[in-house]
Amino acid sequence: MLAALGERQPAPSTPVVLIDGRSGSGKSTVAGQLAAEIPGSQLVRLDDLYPGWDGLDAGSLQVVTSVFDAVNPGWVRWDWQADAAAECHSLDAARPLIVEGCGALSRAAREKATLGVWIECPEPIRKRRALDRDGETYAPHWDRWAEQESRFIAREHPQTIADLVITEGEPISG
Repeated sequence: MLAALGERQPAPSTPVVLIDGRSGSGKSTVAGQLAAEIPGSQLVRLDDLYPGWDGLDAGSLQVVTSVFDAVNPGWVRWDWQADAAAECHSLDAARPLIVEGCGALSRAAREKATLGVWIECPEPIRKRRALDRDGETYAPHWDRWAEQESRFIAREHPQTIADLVITEGEPISG
């Protein structure tokens, strides 16, 4: 993935990578690996931005308006327990940025990024991973969230605007 980033990054631009895919596809794992390979990188996880279980579109929009288009880039964390907005987080526009989550790779966000990555994974594997990770908290919301993912994919076509598509079973580093 670093090679793909190097091919698309005009010097002296600061790299911005968007990593998208359906729930349980491996986005967080890939983003964590990439962040470890890019010194000084900032990692924004959309799970921290979505305003609740019906918030995929709002989280996707917040990336564009608060992270990319804002004079002072940053984001507001969503407190899932309190079901309310929490503290603000600032971003340094001079440091590399990785944004991962369902809805990260919208057309508007892609215009601002160096590299767009889509992760493809079969639904049974994704569901098992997501439920293993989040347990009974996520189980009643799986279908509801999947419907939002489907609407986002139908509208934004992230898999076709991605520079790199990772399919389950392929190596995700290097």
